[in-house]
Amino acid sequence: MTSFPSVAFIGGGNMANALVSGLLSQACPIGNIRVIEVADTLRSQWNARGISTSAEPDESLRDHHVWIFAVKPQQMKEVVLQCKQWMSDDTLIISIAAGISIASLATWCGSLHAPYKNIVRCMPNTPALVGAGVTGLAAPEALSADDRVIATGLLSAVGQAVWVNDDAAIDAVTALSGSGPAYVFLFLEALVKGGEALGLTANQAKELALATLAGSIKLAMASPESPATLRERVTSKGGTTAAALAVFQASHFIDIVSEAMRAADQRAAELSQEFGV
Repeated sequence: MTSFPSVAFIGGGNMANALVSGLLSQACPIGNIRVIEVADTLRSQWNARGISTSAEPDESLRDHHVWIFAVKPQQMKEVVLQCKQWMSDDTLIISIAAGISIASLATWCGSLHAPYKNIVRCMPNTPALVGAGVTGLAAPEALSADDRVIATGLLSAVGQAVWVNDDAAIDAVTALSGSGPAYVFLFLEALVKGGEALGLTANQAKELALATLAGSIKLAMASPESPATLRERVTSKGGTTAAALAVFQASHFIDIVSEAMRAADQRAAELSQEFGV
């Protein structure tokens, strides 16, 4: 970003930490950032970094064009309503709470009959903590082009930003990239345990598994070929890889992954019903 807006983070946990670190690494002025965080320990950590903080929403919010809500879904409505009194007509609201729909946010920030338009709903993922995240974003059609650029720039500070069409697509993003790191870590865990079962030490298995995953992803990102084609190139007929893949196929591995993603997508929709308008 060539210029940085003033940003207030409501909630100072891991994702706020990742976003702030990303912004600071891109030379965002530290004075542009404020964190609202109820936990004394976290607030002290922010203060130690030179970030101004408040224990609860207050009139300092008026000084910030962008408000990023980084609180749990069950807390969102209460927190938004606490902050609402300090909103301006052009305040840009960005939510990273899973399952909270654009319609709910628009109603809480405005009203049922006059929903607020300056809203972005997004779903980052935990690799943002190391600057390698990917975030899906969605917004009402009425959101200005300038605010879209601002939201893209802020979330790009910790990785890639991908715009999608609506709440349903954000739920799908949640099921794929939002929850996806856990799937990868589960597969990594399985590779390490499998290596140990075959006689490798824990350190050897972990080193080999990490390098294999990292190298495979790097190859896939650099190649124009599909994942299916890359898989086929590793697989010789009657060879070791074919023997392993036959076990995956017999257990319907692809179907298991799809079913797991459907469960995550459904849970995101349920959260919207539980904690939305």
